[in-house]
Amino acid sequence: MTQALSAAGVAHPAGPVAEEERTRLPSAFTVLRALVAALAGPHDELWGLYGAFGYDLVLGFDPVPLHQDRDPRDRTLVLHLPDRILRIDRRRGTATLHSYEFSYAGHGTAGLDRTTPDAPCGPPAEPATRRDHAPGAYAQLVRRAKERFRTGDLFEVVPGQSFHRRAAAPPSEVFRRLRERNPAPYGLLMNLADGEHLVGASPEMFVRVDPRARTVESCPISGTIARGRDALEDAEQIRTLLASVKEESELTMCTDVDRNDKARVCVPGGVEVLARRQIELYSRLIHTVDHVRGRLRADRDALDAFLTHMWAVTVTGAPKRAAIAFVEEHESSPRRWYGGAVGRIGFDGGLETALTLRTVQFRDGVATVRAGATLLFDSDPQAEEDETVLKASALLDAVENPSGPARGRDASAGRPGRGAVPVPARPWGVADWDTGRPRRVLLVDHQDSFVHTLADYVRQTGAEVVTYRAGFPAELLDAERPDLLLLSPGPGRPADFGMSGVLDGALLRGIPVFGVCLGLQGIVEYFGGTLGTLPRPVHGKPSPVEVVGDGGTVFRDLPARFRAGRYHSLYADTRTLPAELMVTARTSDGTVMGVEHRVLPIAAVQFHPESIMTSAERAGRTLIANAVTGLGRSVPAAAAATAGSLR
Repeated sequence: MTQALSAAGVAHPAGPVAEEERTRLPSAFTVLRALVAALAGPHDELWGLYGAFGYDLVLGFDPVPLHQDRDPRDRTLVLHLPDRILRIDRRRGTATLHSYEFSYAGHGTAGLDRTTPDAPCGPPAEPATRRDHAPGAYAQLVRRAKERFRTGDLFEVVPGQSFHRRAAAPPSEVFRRLRERNPAPYGLLMNLADGEHLVGASPEMFVRVDPRARTVESCPISGTIARGRDALEDAEQIRTLLASVKEESELTMCTDVDRNDKARVCVPGGVEVLARRQIELYSRLIHTVDHVRGRLRADRDALDAFLTHMWAVTVTGAPKRAAIAFVEEHESSPRRWYGGAVGRIGFDGGLETALTLRTVQFRDGVATVRAGATLLFDSDPQAEEDETVLKASALLDAVENPSGPARGRDASAGRPGRGAVPVPARPWGVADWDTGRPRRVLLVDHQDSFVHTLADYVRQTGAEVVTYRAGFPAELLDAERPDLLLLSPGPGRPADFGMSGVLDGALLRGIPVFGVCLGLQGIVEYFGGTLGTLPRPVHGKPSPVEVVGDGGTVFRDLPARFRAGRYHSLYADTRTLPAELMVTARTSDGTVMGVEHRVLPIAAVQFHPESIMTSAERAGRTLIANAVTGLGRSVPAAAAATAGSLR
């Protein structure tokens, strides 16, 4: 695809690319965008391209090293342009057939034969193995992931395992069984040609774009428990699920990452959580679900919205790029269609897609079901393996049992209460402050999954933001001339990203610095401090934060004690904290939550101000505004000149 685009004059840009522009890098979606533009029509919400988006598309959007062998037959994108669409309204009990004719340059489709041959999936065949992980192997994978959580390389990850069965029944029959036994918001039956089919009952929306309202929506699902035998047991299970700190942390991280995905393409302040930890019931499972909506920027479209979410944190993990790399390295087989999406790209500018979950992949007479579990440091290895088996069970039952009854009751057919939450009259910001010309902030992305929400909070102050991945040449600071350098969170350690070199470049150019999480750790190390490792990582969990003294610049106007969201396993060791840095906030057990330089305009926080866990009393937004307006000024020349001696 890259070679074909280059031959057509669409070349990949040379040098560093601003993260805000990643969705516009040359790819298969460049072709799709041109096709949608050529066939655009605002009056038909059904007409468009329908099909499946493979998991490996993400490797073109944000590549990671490959460890698994791909089958040459594997495809990453199959889209159909239908000439007949049957729309069924189950509430009204009606069905409408939409037929399309096409003409161009004197040629047309009128009168052409519309019949197509049957598309069998091949004779049933016995799979080489019934699962790609031996019993206990997935639990061992959980233990390996927990070690990565402990070191801070990952916050959560969602590896899967595959189950294989002889495809005795055709895909159409399996679809009928699933619809009866395990109905879900997104049912699917797809002929992908070349002897390949998909059948599924996906519970989760991936991305939906309303072209008239210019909104993008998603509903992250995380948090799972088995159904009870009756309504009374269901109530007990729901109570257990809602009381689980681990399950709440799962969904919190998913929604924080989802908000970040939207912030890349939405207007400042335009991303909001409409519903939090709603309960959804399925035939064998109970889930908790959030509902997130954003307002698209004028220069972004539905394909930008699709790409920025690729793929959902609920099937990858966080930080997303590190989680995708872990999945590639540790899963036993390529995902193919699992974890991707199915749905429609509308020629009206809309988009409706679902995650390819709870889906059977048919090929070569074998039916394959893949299922995963969201892993955290608190995960119980055997319980997580059992969860993957439970998730796969309803689909395997539909594949193997012609008339087996479903356990439990029918699934919820949709999301209750959508659209009922009022939208604020205007987003919160500091437009009333006299800030003069807009401040320019350069945000350094340490391969993090919260960086775009952080950028959104900064934009809400009226500042301009440009984001670059760590590793850019120092000359970029001269070209961008920022008023503030913002060091993002990220996995691993500051040295993994060469953070000391970036700080050298900022101080030599008189640029103030504000750090978040990994950014605080890098600042502490830069001035001679050391880092310790927490006995238990704190990922996706809130803690009370206490302001020390007057809190310095960034804690101005914040309560003396407030709740903040944390994602870290490393911390600043107070025994070696440099004298130049004063502690501005801490937890009740003394863990450093904020530091500020005594001379230079440099400050940092260990917690995440952009997290939904730091949203009470607008604490996170106020802190970001303080950093932009309080630190966003030139470093005094004398201070910059002595920066080296202050280290």
